[in-house]
Amino acid sequence: MRDGGGIWLRAVVLGVLLAAGVVAAFVIDLPDAGEVRTWLDDGGPAAWALLVGGLTLVLLAPVPRSLVSVLAGAVLGFGAGLAVAVVGGLLAGLVAFGLSRALGRPAVSRLAGPRLHRADELFSDRGFVAVLAGRLIPVVPFVVVSYGAGLSGVRLGPYAAATAVGLVPSTIVQVGVGASTAFVVEHLTTLVVVPVVVAAVVLLGAGLWWFRRRTRRAGERPLLRG
Repeated sequence: MRDGGGIWLRAVVLGVLLAAGVVAAFVIDLPDAGEVRTWLDDGGPAAWALLVGGLTLVLLAPVPRSLVSVLAGAVLGFGAGLAVAVVGGLLAGLVAFGLSRALGRPAVSRLAGPRLHRADELFSDRGFVAVLAGRLIPVVPFVVVSYGAGLSGVRLGPYAAATAVGLVPSTIVQVGVGASTAFVVEHLTTLVVVPVVVAAVVLLGAGLWWFRRRTRRAGERPLLRG
């Protein structure tokens, strides 16, 4: 009886941690890019370690990992942003897996019973493929795969390997988008912006003139008599 109470207590703790992550994602204000760069330059290796740790904590909450990776590329550039995003994502996946396995798995076992055993046999044989597919499919949330794998029978080794492999392709694209956006914005000068704006205005004016002329000609055509 006492053991059963402990099982449900751990499940409640897991739920409280997830709820706290949701609240923190909406409440905490993130620093801007300039502040982060200054902090990293002044703090050295310890600041980079704290940055990776902070990104890991962020990804434990239901925050889109794609958005975090894009921001990492915009703030840190492609190389550093890719390293931080991959390491932080891998650590977050491992921590979420551990929390879910330790706190939520016993309650799921108690509720599912023999049905969970059959599912565990399937995941034991195909755990790597299942986790890899979840990491590669863009529409599957990062935290769903992380916590869900901890509740299932996937072993830690295949889970970690599939997470490490599956994070790389999407993270390269996402960090690249962020780094490219930052580069474009940084190099937008008056000599670049003014010609683009002028060309856009000319094209818009030409399009309106053509549309009005076509409409006027259509109105001047004589009606066909039956």
